[in-house]
Amino acid sequence: MFKMCKAKEEQPTAPGQVKIKKKSRVPGVMITQYVEVLPDGRSTPDFTRKPIALTIQEGKMAFFRAIVTGNPTPVVTWMRNNGEIDEKRYKFTFDSISGEHQLQMPDVCADQADTYKCYARNEFGKAVVTVTLNVIEVGYKKSKAMKESRTGIQTTFLTIPFLTKIKKKLEIDEQFWELLLSADKREYEGICAQYGVTDFRWLLKKLNEKKLEREQEQEKVVEKLCNLKPIELKPSGAAEFELEMSLKNPNSNIFLFKDGVMIPFDAETEVKHGLKRVGKKFVFSINGVNPEDAGLYQLEIDGVKIFSTELKIPDVDFLVKIQDVKAEEREDAVFQCVLSHPMKKICWMGKNNPVEQGDKYDVTVSDDMLIHTLVVKDCLLLDKGIYSAVAGLKSCSAWLIVEGNKDPSMVGKKKKFSLKLQDSKSCSLETSPSFSVPLKMHQSPQRYECYMSCAVTGNPRPRVTWYKNNISLNTNTNYYITNTCGVCSMLILNVGHKDSGDYTVVAENSLGRVECSTKLDVKGKKNLNIKCYTQHLTPMKNINHCSLLLLH
Repeated sequence: MFKMCKAKEEQPTAPGQVKIKKKSRVPGVMITQYVEVLPDGRSTPDFTRKPIALTIQEGKMAFFRAIVTGNPTPVVTWMRNNGEIDEKRYKFTFDSISGEHQLQMPDVCADQADTYKCYARNEFGKAVVTVTLNVIEVGYKKSKAMKESRTGIQTTFLTIPFLTKIKKKLEIDEQFWELLLSADKREYEGICAQYGVTDFRWLLKKLNEKKLEREQEQEKVVEKLCNLKPIELKPSGAAEFELEMSLKNPNSNIFLFKDGVMIPFDAETEVKHGLKRVGKKFVFSINGVNPEDAGLYQLEIDGVKIFSTELKIPDVDFLVKIQDVKAEEREDAVFQCVLSHPMKKICWMGKNNPVEQGDKYDVTVSDDMLIHTLVVKDCLLLDKGIYSAVAGLKSCSAWLIVEGNKDPSMVGKKKKFSLKLQDSKSCSLETSPSFSVPLKMHQSPQRYECYMSCAVTGNPRPRVTWYKNNISLNTNTNYYITNTCGVCSMLILNVGHKDSGDYTVVAENSLGRVECSTKLDVKGKKNLNIKCYTQHLTPMKNINHCSLLLLH
């Protein structure tokens, strides 16, 4: 539940009410308790996920997310420092499954840039967190015809200087530059794809300018800086990033920020955020990683930015976990798992040690990046133990049991693979189709990717057909549909309002037919059609595809 507030609000203390300040586990959250002693089973509100500062281009969709706790269930309200929050320009949503509250701003405008507050209240207290919204203005003046075109009344006239100015003025989210300045060149392509940047000449020129500025600033506090390693999730459930540097002043102050908010860390005790320093090597750690720890981490020395790295936590689970494997000595053993969402690489562990592709192990992934396989080659008795697959925050484990070779003549020799067929039996293994993992409900912002998946079982192998509003999609090239080992998935690369609707998966074989359905709700404002007269099309021939996309 949530409400909207017009301006600064601070409710007076009721008679007999106290104000006890409490500390939240989440940095930046202030809690006030209204009673001296809480009744059993009751608690003051708190945030398990607080909204984070946002910088976004004008015209895009902006939203803040928050998850609160407390008993009784708190009422969530939003307010801004300079202005009102009304239903015409703001939307409030609540997901009862995840418990997430959202303040959405479709088609965000420059005048919505402000400091916002999110309150969570119940009868025993309140919790409040402050967050800022920065809006990048598009650098052009809107003519009368341009303003009228937003209502669809007049035709818009667009010129090359207008498009060029948008392209150059679009300085991208500052987080984009922070990541590039600290990243390896091999990572540039992935970061650019994440932020939709395609003009690489302009990018490299701008990046070199920023690097020179950053190096000049760093020279004030650091003598040498090298071996920057981005943040990485460890199988132990922690995350680490490291670098080597020589400080000009050994007593310089070191600060760590997450999404622009300073977070405490300790070099001695085992706390959430820690620092280990050995000589010139600095290792920063995040213990007990959870989804709320995702974000941009920045290291500063005496106010000078040194290193930025982004922690991403994939929302993935195991549809099929690895199983125990029994192998004889000198045989190969195979572990295999199936993920709910594509991942290029997962972490494999053997007896608590990471395993990589090499002479002893084969690590492979299917083309759709859902099926991951580990092959332990030429098993020896010392290879037996527990093996694990780790994907994001999820993991699964299984035993490798290696039995000694019972044939004395084969001791020390590689055993050749042979298949021994058992005598056929009269029983039938045929089964009708069924969904072991059904479709889930989906909500997607406009122009984002949407991925749907389910798992189907049956023998003979069921034939699977996808439908949207009762129309088959299997031959529609706008949808990327795959079926791998019964994991049926569909990917929509660029979601639009035309993709809203009911989706159904039908699985059938000779023994029966089964189906499951879901609904895709596309958020965001519908695109307005922008028309151009013929005489204005000629000078636009050389405008690249990226520039045209900026208009929608």
